Amino acid sequence: MVTLTVFTPTYNRAHTIWRTYESLCRQTCKEFEWLVIDDGSTDNTRSLVASWLVHHQDDPGKVFEGQCEAGFKIKYIWKANGGLHTGYNTAYANIDTDLCVCIDSDDWMPDDAVEKILKCWTQKGGSQYAGIMGLDFDTKGNPLGGYFPEDLAETYFLDMYIKNIHRADTKEVMRTDLMKKVAPQVGFDGEKNFNPVYMLLQVCDDYPLLVLNENLCIVEYQQDDSMSRSIYRQYMNSPRSFAKLRLLEMQLKRNTFKNRFRSAIHYVSSCILAKDKLWLKKTPNKLLVMVAAPIGLALSMYIKHKAG
Repeated sequence: MVTLTVFTPTYNRAHTIWRTYESLCRQTCKEFEWLVIDDGSTDNTRSLVASWLVHHQDDPGKVFEGQCEAGFKIKYIWKANGGLHTGYNTAYANIDTDLCVCIDSDDWMPDDAVEKILKCWTQKGGSQYAGIMGLDFDTKGNPLGGYFPEDLAETYFLDMYIKNIHRADTKEVMRTDLMKKVAPQVGFDGEKNFNPVYMLLQVCDDYPLLVLNENLCIVEYQQDDSMSRSIYRQYMNSPRSFAKLRLLEMQLKRNTFKNRFRSAIHYVSSCILAKDKLWLKKTPNKLLVMVAAPIGLALSMYIKHKAG
């Protein structure tokens, strides 16, 4: 039985997703499935993915699946454009393997990534863990933020930030059953920049992750409106989503006062941008939010200025 699903949310990335596919074809272990969630692309992503199947149609439907020549199963699902978190929601609703990992459509995996993931989980994994945390590398072969401490065998996701263990992007391989418990991530009409880390934070507040000090993903940031860029415009375009994320962050069990206060500042700022007059009523951390309010107001003005 296949243990791992690699899933790829994509939007108009036919010019890069072929690299993702070719990296999967090179995997030293083919015991995985690939799920492509097309978030309403208008380019040739659908026909490109279909062409990789051994038996494919020239005009595939919105959902199709089959084997590729490299020997692993590909499933493709087209959905109306709704933003990254809706792609994750669709993925979790359609994954039935024990583990899953997201590889973006402009990223790719080193040749032995699947082998290392499955070996790690077979040897050390279990119900006490949420999954595995590995490293992202840049295209020059450097780990983003450096390697993890050599003696770090497991960690809670938030600890990496609040304890200043590692501050760059990492790659999480998650237990599917736990992600299904917190999915779907419910967003807001017209807001597409709701970071799916919202679901990850919920799961990883209760379970630690095994640490795999290895390269699991090679990242190349695109010069466009990806989530890693234009953050101020994202704050402006999706303020209710960011307010909901900050509200969750304030309530995480594994936290520090410093991080809760930072979250409170951002929460107030997002509520101001959303013109939400019930901002104080909605939070159980009323005193903290009231103290953070003046700074949150200043931050909202700064965001408006930077967003132009």
